[in-house]
Amino acid sequence: MATVLIVDDDAALREGLAEALADLGYTPRLAASGREGLAALDGEVDAVLLDLRMPGGMDGIEVLRRIRARPDAPPVVVLTAFASAANTIEAMRLGAFDHLSKPIGRAELKDLLCRLPERSSAVGIPDADTEDGLIGSSEPMRSVQKAIGLAADSNAIVLILGETGTGKELVARALHVHGKRKDGPFVAVNCAAIPEDLLESELFGHVKGSFTGATADRAGAFRDAADGTLFLDEIGDMPLAMQAKILRALQEQVITPVGGRPARTNARVIAATHRDLARLVAAGEFREDLYYRLDVVQIAIPPLRDRTTDILPLARHFLARAAASGGRRKQLSQAAIDKLQRHSWPGNVRELRNTIERACIMTRADVIGPDDIDTSAHEAATGPAPSNADLPAAVAQLEKTMIARALDACAGNRTEAARRLNINRQLLYTKMQRYGLVEMSEKLTDRVGKDDD
Repeated sequence: MATVLIVDDDAALREGLAEALADLGYTPRLAASGREGLAALDGEVDAVLLDLRMPGGMDGIEVLRRIRARPDAPPVVVLTAFASAANTIEAMRLGAFDHLSKPIGRAELKDLLCRLPERSSAVGIPDADTEDGLIGSSEPMRSVQKAIGLAADSNAIVLILGETGTGKELVARALHVHGKRKDGPFVAVNCAAIPEDLLESELFGHVKGSFTGATADRAGAFRDAADGTLFLDEIGDMPLAMQAKILRALQEQVITPVGGRPARTNARVIAATHRDLARLVAAGEFREDLYYRLDVVQIAIPPLRDRTTDILPLARHFLARAAASGGRRKQLSQAAIDKLQRHSWPGNVRELRNTIERACIMTRADVIGPDDIDTSAHEAATGPAPSNADLPAAVAQLEKTMIARALDACAGNRTEAARRLNINRQLLYTKMQRYGLVEMSEKLTDRVGKDDD
């Protein structure tokens, strides 16, 4: 029977996990602190369930670091009731098999144990305490944070996909600051913002006199990012002629400055785009060989409408940042929170940030109300959906909006909302779970003193 070590200062949780493990056919071993857990590793241990926050001067991250430095380290799963982007990324970067939120159910525990690998060698990884600002504890964002932790120390190319405003550069910076190149430069180039005739010089540099206006040598972004990270934003908008040169630079790690000689480059490249590269390849607008060269590690950032539980933490983060920059500390009323959570956020996190900042500036009161939450600017700017819009996403957004409006009109009464929408109540509840509307319904019900369950 495999032995699983539980390291947690919560006695009730230790005993509960131990009972579940025994029922599943495993031998539990218990430790109440990080130091006890490390001492228990002197015996045979096949896996470790490790709490993140523990007293006694040694938290879960430090215990994880010491376990992974052992020559025959068992797989470690970090458990925490206080998940954040920073501790998820750091845990995965240090070699944790997974990072899960408490409480963990028996079915989830069984699935986890079935996925655990055999014991294998590991190499210790240096410390990193940088906070990256990736706010969100929803499952889609936790997946992004885990991917960052796994890929941060690699030199592999990373392709970041996501709609405009989702935070692609934030992910790129997180990969840099959590990785072994964090002491090197981070150089960002927006491929869509630089004229085609200047992009080659911007990326590869030039020598003095190589063209009109070249009054001095220029190193270029690839060489500026030596020993660090080069972030190529909106690479889907790069001209075809430049794509061939980028492909050579990535394959051979050689760049040629305009008017100069080939030079080696060791910059780690991270690329990002809001466009569908596979569709561009099919249309002949993006090189197929470059696409496959870029698509080594892919991180897809979910739109804000697919992680509605992150809206409120993000909004509060932006409120705190506005106060720290010299403004007065403000709060959101419950009605304002409800309005934020009902909005579709087509501009994603960037739109939410701008909306909160605008409300902080334009509201004199200490409490921001629903009338202070103005989303009309983005709605007016976006106008009708383009002809090439993602139809399933558009349909889903319309469905979410209709359900939210029906619940609002019925004060959260699901039976009445289902009747108005002409669907059965169970289907309504399933869709509410999918779109993150359950909490909104419960708050509406509580407000009028009703409960239709």
